[in-house]
Amino acid sequence: MKNKKEKLIRMDDLDDILKEKLKNPRFKKMFDEHGRQLELSYKILQLRKQRKMSQETLAKKIGTTQSNVARMEAGNQNFTLSLLNKVANALDAKLEIDLK
Repeated sequence: MKNKKEKLIRMDDLDDILKEKLKNPRFKKMFDEHGRQLELSYKILQLRKQRKMSQETLAKKIGTTQSNVARMEAGNQNFTLSLLNKVANALDAKLEIDLK
């Protein structure tokens, strides 16, 4: 339970805090890298659901466990190119990597 003296943080405050933190190059790099990982994780989740495939089925197709697929979709696992290729093939998707 929150202490009455504790100040509630508004979304505007969080935006300001984030803007300030992003001025730090190290923080920004980590934030950007994790953001890309979360985008990829979400894309895998979306494709799996569009294909009406369970985590267990995807896991079997790529040679891993259902719990590893759950970690991938939650953004809690780093991806190798080999793993991404397996996932793309299992989901009948095209893997595209782009450097700009």
